[in-house]
Amino acid sequence: MAARPWNTVIVSAITIIAAWVWLLAGVLFALRWVALERPGPPLKDLFPHGELRIGVDASYPPFGVDNGREMYGIDIDIGRAIGAHLGVTVRFVNMGFDGLYDSLRVDQVDLLLSALLIDPSRMNDVRYTVPYYNAGLVLVTTDPTVTAMSDLSSRALSFEFGSDADRSARLWLRRIPPFETMPYETQNDALEAARLGLSDAALVDSTAARLFRRDHPGWNPALIPVSDALYAGAVRINRVETWAAINEVLEDMLDSGELQAILARWL
Repeated sequence: MAARPWNTVIVSAITIIAAWVWLLAGVLFALRWVALERPGPPLKDLFPHGELRIGVDASYPPFGVDNGREMYGIDIDIGRAIGAHLGVTVRFVNMGFDGLYDSLRVDQVDLLLSALLIDPSRMNDVRYTVPYYNAGLVLVTTDPTVTAMSDLSSRALSFEFGSDADRSARLWLRRIPPFETMPYETQNDALEAARLGLSDAALVDSTAARLFRRDHPGWNPALIPVSDALYAGAVRINRVETWAAINEVLEDMLDSGELQAILARWL
């Protein structure tokens, strides 16, 4: 077989190299195109009523309070911050907790922001935002050797009688060697027992622990997470772009520390 002329080989090589260059250029262009930030939908599409209507039950301090003149609290501050980031006017619609999801369904509000626990049974009807607060149980103690519920053996644990903490304590009694249980009438009573050294630790929800610690600045116990109870906003399932815009703002607030600063003002 006769050898191929050198000029034919060179032309073939150049053709192959050119093809690879064009392919690489195409890939780079595609990556650049995907990476380009595009403006989101206009506000009139996200909020067709010209405002961000937020449903809230303002009877649950410190998350929402209505004193007859104004509403204030954690959820109110977060809602106003979301509106400021999006550049849209915010209007709070105060109602009973039982009516919140119905108000979203009939388009009375755009967003629910009212210490809502994420409820898997409602996910066919609503989209939840990224969680902004964990109200789960925490172990409150000044004992450095207690870092988890499993460290309570032979110690004393205070909690509110009949509460989730009571049920959790009884479950732990089946898992580890015994510890003394000290039921009290309220969470604050259980926390006071821990503060005074009557118990080695208290098991209460995160909000009660933070408020009690805030009101007793000379006492600085550790708050050790035991369970999760996640609060999130909720948007109607078919309003995908509205949910995405609100969720992105909340994620940015989490990343920047703005959300933590709001919580710290109240807790």
